[in-house]
Amino acid sequence: MTWNVLPALRRLTGRRAVFAAFGLGVLAALALPPVHAVPVLLLAIPGLLALLDGAGSWKRAGVLGMAWGMGHHVAGLYWISHALLTDPWRWGWLVPVAVPGLAVPLAAYIALAAIVAWFARPGWPRWLALAAAWVLMELLRGFLFTGFPWNLTGSVWAFDALPLQAAALVGVHGLSLLTMLLAGLPALGRRAVAGGAVALLALGGFGAWRLAQPEPAPTGVNLLLVQGNVQQEAKWREEMRWPIFRRYLDLTREGVARAPAGGTLAVIWPETASPFLLPNDADARRFAAEVLPPGGVLLAGSVRAQFGADRQLSAVFNSLSAIGQDGALLGAYDKSHLVPFGEYMPLRGLIPIRVVQGGMDFSAGPGAVAMTVPGLPSFSPLICYEVIFPGAVVPAERPQWLLNVTNDAWFGFSAGPFQHLAAARLRAVEEGLPLARAAQTGVSAVFDAHGRVVTRIGLGEMGSALAPLPAALTPTLFARLGLAIPGGAAGLILLALMLAGCMQRNRTT
Repeated sequence: MTWNVLPALRRLTGRRAVFAAFGLGVLAALALPPVHAVPVLLLAIPGLLALLDGAGSWKRAGVLGMAWGMGHHVAGLYWISHALLTDPWRWGWLVPVAVPGLAVPLAAYIALAAIVAWFARPGWPRWLALAAAWVLMELLRGFLFTGFPWNLTGSVWAFDALPLQAAALVGVHGLSLLTMLLAGLPALGRRAVAGGAVALLALGGFGAWRLAQPEPAPTGVNLLLVQGNVQQEAKWREEMRWPIFRRYLDLTREGVARAPAGGTLAVIWPETASPFLLPNDADARRFAAEVLPPGGVLLAGSVRAQFGADRQLSAVFNSLSAIGQDGALLGAYDKSHLVPFGEYMPLRGLIPIRVVQGGMDFSAGPGAVAMTVPGLPSFSPLICYEVIFPGAVVPAERPQWLLNVTNDAWFGFSAGPFQHLAAARLRAVEEGLPLARAAQTGVSAVFDAHGRVVTRIGLGEMGSALAPLPAALTPTLFARLGLAIPGGAAGLILLALMLAGCMQRNRTT
């Protein structure tokens, strides 16, 4: 079907071409979690290349790339509006504005990639240029304006561990490059598609070989994930504080009763699970410690408050607290990568609205750490969307596992929690480290260092899940070299195309 559509797309002009680009972007969003309809990219990417072939100028190419990006990001991020509907009387009017407003800057990256591709010759040079520029724009998207590397193209493969194994070598951005190259092959003809099928089989073969390798010895630590399924609308009501806290205590007590004897048990509560300030509240910690088994540790999401000399509140932090069986605070981590508009208001004083709950912005912590708690292997705590940043989840001192706590209740029953889960799964494969994830509601899970599911609690479910903590692998190639691998590959492709173009111009003059 693709070969029949591409000539028609090349002939489109004016608004028809723009609408077609928007529709192809929407179609491509079906490849993202949770649908993972990856074959739609075999039309969406060649379709964009065909539209670029018909663009008469680089400005027109930018418009078409912008339209494609708008369709893709509006369809892929529609769920953000659900957060505004948790308080519809205050923020419901922003629903028609929020998603398109976020889609505009994200689509601009695709517009820039389309412009770069337009300057390359039609055929294989444009195919290579689009793939390379696309990945470089995704890399920039992870850094500029605090970064937002959500729904990277490589995440379309996160439906299973098998196709993700290449991320241990090249990271999710490398998977994005491979995906763009494979998806664009129909624009080059049937022989190119046959070659792509062979490459895809090789990718699957590498994944199968890697998954067949013997596993290292287990750690001897057990994890208990607790998912309270607390709706965001009820979370911060004063009359709900004790019922919510008691729900987590009861779920923990039930889970501890099922835990195997021996070894250390780490109980994990999600982001801001406790409605009480655990780092500041000794009584709340004592209640929590009473449900722990001998030698058990609680790793709980909680707000942490800081008070000045006058006992006035001076700062608040989104924190993870480690609590021992005696109720002692064994350590705390403060989230460092805060969510704009969700945890702090950027350009404060210039924007006349305040979406952040409460009267004070959250303060940022110092950054990634390898947290050590007695009885547990060292771990890197990642609160909420800190886990979506490839190459930035492990500090210089390599930990033995990753811990992600989150509150996906903001996004209800939508694609958002599954997209977040896919990003977490990719970090495990990239770093060669097991990852435990506890969600307020969303999807709680434990992944081993190959990204295989060890245990899982589904979206909208209340309960607990037990799992042994898998062992870490030796550092992967990506863990050693990070973003330099996909960034270098994409940069070399564009440099080679530029040199080839210069040589061709010199031969013709």
